[in-house]
Amino acid sequence: MLRLLVVLIAALGLLASPARTQQAAPAGTGGGVTLRPGDLIRVAVWREEDLSGEFPVNERGIVVLPLLGEREVTGIPIERLRDVLLEEYRKQLRNPSIQITPLRRVVVLGEVAKPGLQEVDPTITLAGAIALAGGPTPLGDMRRIRIVREGTVLQDRAAMETKLSSIDIRSGDQIFVGSRSWLER
Repeated sequence: MLRLLVVLIAALGLLASPARTQQAAPAGTGGGVTLRPGDLIRVAVWREEDLSGEFPVNERGIVVLPLLGEREVTGIPIERLRDVLLEEYRKQLRNPSIQITPLRRVVVLGEVAKPGLQEVDPTITLAGAIALAGGPTPLGDMRRIRIVREGTVLQDRAAMETKLSSIDIRSGDQIFVGSRSWLER
């Protein structure tokens, strides 16, 4: 009995430790992700298809949502924004359920099957963003991924398993997939 009590106390101590708490909320989920001008917000209101959809965040940081109208959304953590919208929809709907997904509009270029603008969830990896662009071509080298913002290289030879939120990908950023060297071909 005493042994069980000691094990339970130790388990509770591990759950309450700061290191454990930090692991429970990985980077890029919850409070760390916010919207910026140029982003999209995907709103899914359960059983309300007319209120659901993808809505752009304009240059002033405002999004226009059906039934609610204009709302300032920049700088608010996604979890907090979800709670705010849920409260506002409760005034109009009975028992609403809302899912919000932020989307970054990035350009995937280089040796990919379908280069161009992609709308990506910041919780996916670079490999996921490249997969949305059709994946690498036979000449593409996934070890040569470059992230560029406004002409400045943020990261060269980025690892394909890197989450977009961990490198602070923003709308307008470019992801380049380089070519394999002629020796590797």
